[in-house]
Amino acid sequence: MKTSSKDIIKLGLKVLLILSISAVAIVFKDELTNIDVRALVASAPSPVIAYLTVLGVYFLKGIVFIIPASLIYVSVGMAFSPAVAVTVNMLGIAVEVTVSYIIGKFLGGDYVSNLLNKNKGGKKLLELKDKNKQSSIFIVRLLPVFPIDFASLFFGSIGFSFLKYLAVSIIGIAPRVILFTVLGDTIYDYFPMKLILKIIIFALPFVALGTVVKWIISQKKREP
Repeated sequence: MKTSSKDIIKLGLKVLLILSISAVAIVFKDELTNIDVRALVASAPSPVIAYLTVLGVYFLKGIVFIIPASLIYVSVGMAFSPAVAVTVNMLGIAVEVTVSYIIGKFLGGDYVSNLLNKNKGGKKLLELKDKNKQSSIFIVRLLPVFPIDFASLFFGSIGFSFLKYLAVSIIGIAPRVILFTVLGDTIYDYFPMKLILKIIIFALPFVALGTVVKWIISQKKREP
């Protein structure tokens, strides 16, 4: 089968995108991992510019992946009133997961699979490929063990319905965003995160069992 010039251009753009993202992440690693969101907000000439600045940081995070999520949540929580901070952070999450989803969709399954295979979290995501995708998105978003942006790449690459993906992603991520925004670093004083994570992981088999039982019952109902 002949390779068309369109395919060659698309391949070149994919390679260029990957190299560009990698270059930015490597060259500006220190600046990005220690970005001072509060200083950026403080220097904004108006509240609207401040909000847009935070959304810009989320946009950048959705591309380069290395900006710490909790750093943004806490900084925004300290820069604005609680209600405004939560709203801005949730809008930022919507921007972030959308950008990463689009990149994953553009790169396609093979490129994203090769990228995810390089780390443990990515391999766990690939194992979800043949499972119920909607429930998988919620579990991935709810559990803090899966990187937000790598998960977005994955779901974009498998072509999952964007609107469903966006809605489930926001619902799944919302609890931790709200907690970090309102409580800041003191969240660790109120909530033993390791214990909560163990409880969630322990509960997952029961959730899976309930899903299987529900499926079996629905199949039996369909039988004549």
